[in-house]
Amino acid sequence: MSDKDPSLRRNAPKLALHVPEPPFRPGDAPDFSSLKIPAAGSAPRPDIAAPAAETHPLTTQLVRVLGDDSKAVGAWDPKLDPETLRKMLRDMITVRIFDDRMYRAQRQGKTSFYMKCTGEEAIAIAAQTALDREDMHFPTYRQQGLLVARGYPLTEMMNQIYSNRGDKLRGRQLPIMYSDKKFGFFSISGNLGTQFPQAVGWAMGAAIKGDSRIAMGWIGDGATAEGDFHSALTFAAVYNVPVVLAVVNNQWAISSFSGIAGAERATFAQRAVGYGIAGLRVDGNDALAVYAATKWASERARSNQGPTLIEFFTYRAEGHSTSDDPSGYRPTNEAKSWPLGDPIERLKAHLIAIGEWDDERHAAANAEADATVRAAQKESEKLGILPEQGKNGVETMFDDVYAEVPWHIAEQREQALSEGRD
Repeated sequence: MSDKDPSLRRNAPKLALHVPEPPFRPGDAPDFSSLKIPAAGSAPRPDIAAPAAETHPLTTQLVRVLGDDSKAVGAWDPKLDPETLRKMLRDMITVRIFDDRMYRAQRQGKTSFYMKCTGEEAIAIAAQTALDREDMHFPTYRQQGLLVARGYPLTEMMNQIYSNRGDKLRGRQLPIMYSDKKFGFFSISGNLGTQFPQAVGWAMGAAIKGDSRIAMGWIGDGATAEGDFHSALTFAAVYNVPVVLAVVNNQWAISSFSGIAGAERATFAQRAVGYGIAGLRVDGNDALAVYAATKWASERARSNQGPTLIEFFTYRAEGHSTSDDPSGYRPTNEAKSWPLGDPIERLKAHLIAIGEWDDERHAAANAEADATVRAAQKESEKLGILPEQGKNGVETMFDDVYAEVPWHIAEQREQALSEGRD
């Protein structure tokens, strides 16, 4: 009989596939008690020159600094001065208020699209605080805090969101896909996996030129399932590239549970083990832990000790974007049940615990940030909002593509200009 005869496999079990499912669906009562949250300060801090293997136990732990009493504890405590902590808190408040105002603007029809980073403010703000001003970021659409932390004008961000006359990108990018070379903010791509190989390539170029600047690449948990992720890690490992690679694990990629990207099998930080590079898993809602981990990884890169993969463990408190309704795939109160809390409230509580903040100053900071954001919005809207954009400047759609415009493109441009005049 042939070895392909089905009768030979008559008693074999039927093959099956596993399709990951989120633990909670709409209508369920979310319960995160199964998450293992280690005590703050319990994770060891290796020397920045330690072999990568020494960091690998940290890929299954969770670097945390702020304890239940809101005090900073453990070897990862960065011992930041109060003024730095206050700036981080103010920047985080500004980002949240900015998000709320722009979300409202989209609902009012002033722009087509917006994406908030509610619940993730500590990650971008603290990470940028830990890096040098000259370092290069390759961000996703939830790292607007990088620009805020670097003092980028809010009006410029809004101009790009509204695609108005002040938009330096001239409407080329989807709203929230900022870009500014002078501020070390590489153009955002909607295909998030691309940021990692771009960051690795830029850092390789910096090393080849003998530069002292490093790069930090950003993606979400879902993009780790793309080939770009693995290509980037291969190059980073092989060439010992001076780069920090951040995976923001906020549990959801659009409406896809992180398990679809492999979260049920291992942490995202554990992927560093297979590539033989340093890896850390960090409480993304603990601003001090984010700062300490990013500082450690940046110093490691800057001293030619190689790349670090960091998983920032957090939760996307709101929808993926203004086009998304998360109540269709997860419980409406799930964000409030997240055991790592609100990053703004946690940093506020820490400053109060060390006697460097109080409720009155917090209320004043909120009021000041709100006034600043409102003023920036007023200035930006003077230059136009999306529905007001007409045919003015339509000819610029042909710019920034060809060094020398081909004859047939020139003809199309002239036709567009002629129709615009009519």
